[in-house]
Amino acid sequence: MSNFSVQSIYNWYRNTIRNSKYRWWIILGTLIYLLSPIDIAPDFIPIAGQIDDVLILTLLVSEVSQLLIDSVKSRQSKNVAENTSNTSEKTVDVDAMPVE
Repeated sequence: MSNFSVQSIYNWYRNTIRNSKYRWWIILGTLIYLLSPIDIAPDFIPIAGQIDDVLILTLLVSEVSQLLIDSVKSRQSKNVAENTSNTSEKTVDVDAMPVE
């Protein structure tokens, strides 16, 4: 018997969406699933039909927002690294003299 769990599906989704090769396929598949009338709990079933869509939409939004946050942080760290690498041009050498 295979080890099937919600956590394993979540880990697969998260790891796959972080792979740039498959990212857009996962996002497109998720959007098609959300718009499709065929899913785990059909939308015509009150409450239960919307719960799976809300959970998957929440997962998509949280993962895409995390990807955007990581991207912004990496750009900022690159900018900081570029700015600090040029500090030798801005450094002023000063000779220290003791004050008595």
